Amino acid sequence: MRINKYLSGCGIDSRRKCEKLIIDGRVRVNGKTVTELATDIKDSDSVEVDGHLVSSAQRKIYIMLNKPKGCVCTVNDEKGRKTVLDLVKINQRIYPVGRLDYDTEGLLLLTNDGDLTNKITHPKNTVKKTYSVRVEGEPTAAELKRLRGGIEYNGVKYNGAEISVVGAENGETKLLMTITEGKNHEIKNMIESLGRRVLFLKRVAIGDLRLGGLSRGEWRYLNARETDYLKSL
Repeated sequence: MRINKYLSGCGIDSRRKCEKLIIDGRVRVNGKTVTELATDIKDSDSVEVDGHLVSSAQRKIYIMLNKPKGCVCTVNDEKGRKTVLDLVKINQRIYPVGRLDYDTEGLLLLTNDGDLTNKITHPKNTVKKTYSVRVEGEPTAAELKRLRGGIEYNGVKYNGAEISVVGAENGETKLLMTITEGKNHEIKNMIESLGRRVLFLKRVAIGDLRLGGLSRGEWRYLNARETDYLKSL
């Protein structure tokens, strides 16, 4: 098995991030530092990351967090800001599946299953993510049609989104938007392309897995039915 896949399967991180660990010289096999991504791992090999022995027998963990505003989706933050792991404190090593912006809230998954992380976050798998969005003003039918058809903004192309209008009041409009790419600031940039601002953004679903019953900052383990569903995506 290739070393990046092995490390990901041990719950270290996603395959792409495991590749960086290897390139940075932080991985040793049978006592020797390896930097070649083509390295194959056998069952009898001893593998270490940062001096800690890793094992493919590590129990897989799947957690849902209702991420509040004011924390970042990283394991450590160089600016000293609160991270999602300050909210989810367990003994096992886990990491967020993808990310939500600092001022975005809602459904965030955390796991030590690198294969699942890759499945959910890789754009080619087109896993749907649904957001509750409050925008400035009232987008016209023509503007919503643009968003549904896909746009280009600041040199970046964004695929079309599924959009439904929930309601409008006090100079604001509430939308439900479903996207599949997960590009950086995707929804905010799509709305800004209309000359409008996003006032509130919350992820409410990944596929058919919905956020419900958790207050801001609360978390829970996924049940077997939910984890089986995510693996089937």
